Amino acid sequence: MVVTANGRPKARARKPGAPKLLVEQGCFDDGAALVCGVDEVGRGAWAGPVTVGAVVIGPEPKRILRVRDSKELTLEQREHLYPKILGWALAAAVGHASPAECDEFGMTAALRLAGERALAGLADAGCVPDRIILDGNHDYFGRPDQVRTVIDGDARCLSVAAASIVAKVTRDRLMAAEAECYPGYDFDSNRGYPSHRHRCALLGYGPTAIHRRSWIYMENLPWAQPAPALTLFS
Repeated sequence: MVVTANGRPKARARKPGAPKLLVEQGCFDDGAALVCGVDEVGRGAWAGPVTVGAVVIGPEPKRILRVRDSKELTLEQREHLYPKILGWALAAAVGHASPAECDEFGMTAALRLAGERALAGLADAGCVPDRIILDGNHDYFGRPDQVRTVIDGDARCLSVAAASIVAKVTRDRLMAAEAECYPGYDFDSNRGYPSHRHRCALLGYGPTAIHRRSWIYMENLPWAQPAPALTLFS
């Protein structure tokens, strides 16, 4: 038993509970035939796309074990669960917004673009959800009659947790492939997110074609500053 300095037993950190289907069931009880969990990955990255995953389930879905918010799982666990989720869901799709689109439109609009592409992928598969459960507190789709936002949805809602894994695995694989094109940036390990080696590569080599050039991290890099004006008389 671990005790604190005053001799009292130290409380153990509680592990997050498994996401449930309570929110989804509420949507079915309200008349929805198809419910879609949606989550994003890549919002805080310096390089690569922002990716939105969408997973559709029908009434009375079976549970799928060991699914959690993708951030709570290892790479190996996510890869193991990925095909299981595809077999469990009625349909699943991902959409991306490119680094250039993140720069041009801003993150909210880029999320909407990636999300609409994910929904279009579902529609191409003949699956159009009646209700969307979106992680967070902001409906970037702008569909108030269809979208229900849930704070910590990836930890609370099984369909959203599944979508987070589908999005994360898809984007991680994409960034691992980009690592071969841009050696030195460690995209196969940092996935385009901030890290010490990523910043060192930016300082030494500058940005690649998949970096988000309008992000604030660019402002303090030497090559991002205007060159000094040099004249013969200075």
